[in-house]
Amino acid sequence: MRPSGYVVVALALLSTSATAQQAAPPPAVGVAKAEMRPITQSAEYLGRIQAVNRVVIQSRVTAFLTERRFTEGGEVKKGDLLYLLEQGPFKADVQAKQGAVAQVEAQLKNANLALDRAAQLLKTSAGTQATYDNAQANVESQKAQLLSAQAQLRQSEINLDYTEIRAPIDGKIGQTTVTEGNVVSPSSGALTTIVSQDPMYVVFPVPVRTVLEVREKLAKEGFDALLVRVRLPNGRIYEHAGKLDFLNNTVSSNTDTLTLRATIANPGDPSNKQGSRELLDSELVTVLLQGTEPVSMLTVPRTALLTDQGGDYVFVVDAENKAQRRGVKLGTDATPTLAVITDGLKAGDLVIAEGIQRVRPGQPVSPAPITPGAPETKANNP
Repeated sequence: MRPSGYVVVALALLSTSATAQQAAPPPAVGVAKAEMRPITQSAEYLGRIQAVNRVVIQSRVTAFLTERRFTEGGEVKKGDLLYLLEQGPFKADVQAKQGAVAQVEAQLKNANLALDRAAQLLKTSAGTQATYDNAQANVESQKAQLLSAQAQLRQSEINLDYTEIRAPIDGKIGQTTVTEGNVVSPSSGALTTIVSQDPMYVVFPVPVRTVLEVREKLAKEGFDALLVRVRLPNGRIYEHAGKLDFLNNTVSSNTDTLTLRATIANPGDPSNKQGSRELLDSELVTVLLQGTEPVSMLTVPRTALLTDQGGDYVFVVDAENKAQRRGVKLGTDATPTLAVITDGLKAGDLVIAEGIQRVRPGQPVSPAPITPGAPETKANNP
């Protein structure tokens, strides 16, 4: 059994510790007011770059491929010769059809002369109506044969033209699927593909709930009310802004989203044959859909935000200088330093933005304005 003196000393130490705890000052914290600030509305979506025009190059006739005239992966201009097919058989066919046309023209000329003679004889007793009618019918028959021969000649000339496969648009050409010496035909499929380069489309799906807000804004202000920016795969914001120009007419039943499209410039260096354009067809990018005019919104510093299983919350300093937990709902529009609050706070509320790791719900605190220009610190859950 301990001596009673020890009990007295222990009780004295406990009393001293409790007094010290009671005398400890409340933790100092930095606070900021929830304020209405002009914020440029912005939301992020995954999207893809698409070429405005895409052409699959195919052969229209059956022939040997004799020459390829383009550099794979380079840019071509409309009208550039891409492939040259064997032309000899087609030129010979054109000459044969030209001969057929000349022959029918000669026959038509002779038929017209016979018709003129029959018309002159009909005016005398030597001519008959039957002879005149036969001559006239022969002229009409020769005219019909001439039209047929001319059509066949035109078809042969078209087939000859098809032996020169030219670029139908400006754009970047892909890899060839066939090389010189092979036979190509309409059944050969794609020989190569050309995609246009400037401008490009940015296509991205947007949740229907957001689309309703977008459509309302567009109905009031038009397509100029929204701006489309693109974040490239390396994280850099593309220098050119896009303009929204299309909303699809059908909601995807699988994702409950609506596809939006914007047009964006994709200039390059004209002296670079391989192209120096930054946007590539089918490239995956991050799309930032932004308002062109700032909107007043309730904001707090991002350092004031905390998150746990219950959701997002902040600590508010009440009239008694006590920290009170307050659940909040965040808006999608934000900046790197400010968070937008849509519910849970009102303008003028004091939120703790510095020293938050020392705060517990209901605990007295010593508030002071946050340090101007202080670097942001990552807020951790208490």
